[in-house]
Amino acid sequence: MQYYEDVEVGETEEFGEYQFDKEEIIEFAEKYDPQPFHTDEEAARESVFGELVASGWQTAAVCMRMLVDGYLRDQASMGARGVDELRWLKPVKPGDTLHIRAEIVDKRLSESNPHRGYVDNKMEGVNQDGEVVISWIGLGMMEVRDPDV
Repeated sequence: MQYYEDVEVGETEEFGEYQFDKEEIIEFAEKYDPQPFHTDEEAARESVFGELVASGWQTAAVCMRMLVDGYLRDQASMGARGVDELRWLKPVKPGDTLHIRAEIVDKRLSESNPHRGYVDNKMEGVNQDGEVVISWIGLGMMEVRDPDV
């Protein structure tokens, strides 16, 4: 288990792998983001994308799952304060496979709780061609192993 004291600014990790399929893209969009370019292949061909694409919210949710499975499960995570600078940079299409790249960009101790540290990560979802398709700054909280040191 990694605690606040165990991580350093500049550390970078890559993890996870998830392939998007057409049926899942449509199912997610019909429930949460029913815009035609996410739900209807014919309408999507007439859109700015020219083909069916995943909702950015689905892309974010998939990235969150990879983040939990490949990164946070080994950390003394205390959740997050939110995200900054969420950007959908390129559309995700059926058949695309993403992984996550995480870089610690800031860390500091909480002024109000000696058991908590703040660890901010620049997160990127990267497709099979090495293109960043989504990015954000995760404003994480981590447990301090020994607040009395």
